[in-house]
Amino acid sequence: MASMRDIKRRKGSIQSTQQITKAMKLVSTVKLQRAKARAEQSRYYFNCMFETMQSILSKAKTVNHPYLRAGNSDKKAIILITSNRGLAGGYNSNVIKLITKGEFRKEDLEIYAIGKKGKDTLQRYGYEIKADGSDIVEEPVYQDAQEISRRLLESYTNGEIGEIYLAYTSFKNTVSHEPTLLKLLPVEMEDQDMEELDPQLENKEARALMNFEPADEEALTMLIPKYITSLIYGGLVESVASENGARMQAMDSATSNAEDMISDLTLLYNRARQGSITQELTEIIAGAEAIS
Repeated sequence: MASMRDIKRRKGSIQSTQQITKAMKLVSTVKLQRAKARAEQSRYYFNCMFETMQSILSKAKTVNHPYLRAGNSDKKAIILITSNRGLAGGYNSNVIKLITKGEFRKEDLEIYAIGKKGKDTLQRYGYEIKADGSDIVEEPVYQDAQEISRRLLESYTNGEIGEIYLAYTSFKNTVSHEPTLLKLLPVEMEDQDMEELDPQLENKEARALMNFEPADEEALTMLIPKYITSLIYGGLVESVASENGARMQAMDSATSNAEDMISDLTLLYNRARQGSITQELTEIIAGAEAIS
């Protein structure tokens, strides 16, 4: 059995750790409230933009536009959103697995890392890190998404990459976060009935062709970059909310586990103390008997 001094030292160490995890939980809770509100506010625009583009493309299937067909290059760009810090449970590892455990070939990928954890991990695995935007994830703004979108669309138009993906963590609620891999370019229409997007369409014959003003290619050239930017920004704000939710859960579990360990060590310490007292009494009685 460990000595009383060792048990007391270990108990003090765990209590110090518990204070840290409790403080980190409180900080994450406050940050989560702000990030959650921001994610919920932007989600409506995020969803409306997605549904609007799906509606436009479903009514304009004959439009021939570079953003609607795969590029000539085999290179694929992936925007990977992780965190700059750990202690967030499986938040970082789960989204990284979308790339490392997916169907992508390492040599075909260009990683646009947003978050040090994702960048460091994939760099260690030998992936090409094309850009590092780790500072963005702390306080993402729409202009950050615009800059990322502009750079990627320029590479796509120049034929340097053939496909663009977004890997992020979708925020469902405080305890549920889902790693998501979303294909941004070429834009693909989901296989769904238009009545789901517009319930007022009671029959398929009522669907009208989409009329563009100005020309269809010019209109899509203006719309699709805004569409891509909105998806990237939505991924950023949802990832921030998911990160704080995951960290809050992890720190709550760590605090609870520390409490259980402290209880076990307290019981162990009391047993050791009781054993020490019993031994001392036995020695005193034995000494008294020896004298007499």
